[in-house]
Amino acid sequence: MSSCENFRFIENYRPWRDLTFKFYADGKLTIIDNRTGLVVAPRDLKGESRDFYVRKRIAFIKNDLVAKRLRQAN
Repeated sequence: MSSCENFRFIENYRPWRDLTFKFYADGKLTIIDNRTGLVVAPRDLKGESRDFYVRKRIAFIKNDLVAKRLRQAN
């Protein structure tokens, strides 16, 4: 089982979705609509939830690259 980081995001504007983003250490992602319990695809995100996803994904990739570079240095 791989570790994961959970982030909850509640949209301020319609459709006011309450989402949980699960970023797994192996690069996988799961987005869950907390109201319905359904999985949401990244392509279905719009507006501020899409912006949140993109910022978190970029941060995840940067952190992963730094960790890999540090492992190579040792």
